[in-house]
Amino acid sequence: MNRAFPRYAVMAFCAAWMLAGCSQQGSAPTAGQQQAQAQANDAARNLDTYRQLLRIGNDEMAVSMGKDIVKRFPDSDAAKEVQKTLPAIEQRYTEASEKRRLAGLWLYQVAPMAGGTQSTATIENSQPTGSERVRLVLRRHTSWGQSVFLYGSKPGFVCRGNCTITTRFDDKSVPVKAFAPSTGEPALMIRDDNAFIAQLRKAKKISMDVTLVDGEKKQTLVYEVGGFDPTKWVAVGKGGRK
Repeated sequence: MNRAFPRYAVMAFCAAWMLAGCSQQGSAPTAGQQQAQAQANDAARNLDTYRQLLRIGNDEMAVSMGKDIVKRFPDSDAAKEVQKTLPAIEQRYTEASEKRRLAGLWLYQVAPMAGGTQSTATIENSQPTGSERVRLVLRRHTSWGQSVFLYGSKPGFVCRGNCTITTRFDDKSVPVKAFAPSTGEPALMIRDDNAFIAQLRKAKKISMDVTLVDGEKKQTLVYEVGGFDPTKWVAVGKGGRK
């Protein structure tokens, strides 16, 4: 029996070693676990990028990254953290983008004009759309002073003597007196420029009902004026009122 014991001990040791090997093999992560871990790592990396974008104030990229995290990893801790800040960041970015869009609709220029200098702030109608555009122009001139007018393409507007343009500053309807220049240009000159500008400064949108000479077609011109910056419409001599 003494001789048999070592052999049985070796066999027992081998069996135990094999069981341990099987146990180690059984503890290896499955393909599903590996995939889940990879997704968790991706979510963590993207979350870190999202945090950095917030720190540097890049709202545009932060919104894009945040939406991607929520879409790709909806049940992750990363998505839960993002959802605490994303709505406010997205709203801020949307508002800032709209503010930039409205500001970009205006064109400000200072240039020589008819023996003097003129400063203009100009915006084109956003409705109706198409190739035919009518500019709303605020002008200051060293000799002519301040004026406001619509300027389109020939043959211009129907306006016999004085005419009234039905105008809405946002929801407020105001009759605006105008006249066609004697030079025959396709324009309508606003009689009370100061009153018009005062209303424009407070408005987001201006709608003006005009009649075109071409077929006496009636048209409502819409101007999104909310981005007007009076500091960029510079003063020049006689036309320097603000």
